[in-house]
Amino acid sequence: MKQLKRVKANSVIHYHAVIHRALKYAVKIDLISVNPADKVERPKADKFIGSFYDSNEVQALFEAAKGTLIEIPIFLGAFYGLRRSEALGLKWDAIDFQNNTITIRHTVTSCNLDGKHIQIAQDTTKTKSSMRTLPLVPVFKEKLLKLKEQQEEYRRVCGRCYNKKYLEYICVDEMGTLISPHYLTASFPKLLEKNNLRHIRFHDLRHSCASLLLANDVPMKQIQEWLGHSDISTTANIYSHLDYKSKITSANVMDNILVLPDTKSQGW
Repeated sequence: MKQLKRVKANSVIHYHAVIHRALKYAVKIDLISVNPADKVERPKADKFIGSFYDSNEVQALFEAAKGTLIEIPIFLGAFYGLRRSEALGLKWDAIDFQNNTITIRHTVTSCNLDGKHIQIAQDTTKTKSSMRTLPLVPVFKEKLLKLKEQQEEYRRVCGRCYNKKYLEYICVDEMGTLISPHYLTASFPKLLEKNNLRHIRFHDLRHSCASLLLANDVPMKQIQEWLGHSDISTTANIYSHLDYKSKITSANVMDNILVLPDTKSQGW
């Protein structure tokens, strides 16, 4: 429990799970007789409630991000609800311009190793359900086609100096270098501050997407599929507090089937 002074309860739970799994394997191969992690009392998980932008704030963010290096990741986060790893991992072959679809199947993450940020690219997503195909809306299709032309021009102008390692990727800079997760995380709050926008995390764009869908009567099941959650309970646990319209429906049902006593007849 000393770790709770340094990190949040959810992090301690994660640490415990990793250690428990390692010790469980040690028991299996007879290195130890019992798993000491079984006796450790885990803290209760913190209930996380993400921040989110309303439609006006998202629109203002789109305007602020226009023409910047992180414009595309921001659009992918707020419009499509993509995770940071999914946005940065998006490749050109995931875009079907003929059938107007976007397929999420590749991710780019990072970790710290000896004080350096190491990027990890893989053809996997967080869960099987995270691997999903979404509609390519006309406005984004046009933006991507222009970006593709722009990147080809950068490559022509830069010649041998252009980084050809990341030709498959959409989110690259003028020299062809992939936008790193660390850069996106660091640049996003600077963009908000520069444009006097309310501070949220990049991941909160995903929450903003979900809240806008809920506010416009999109069923929870469809939101689950849009965000790529493995189970609808995950979606419901995170966003049920935003689903106020369903509570109004419940209130109207109860109001129709139950009649409160007339307050006047009781002398109130």
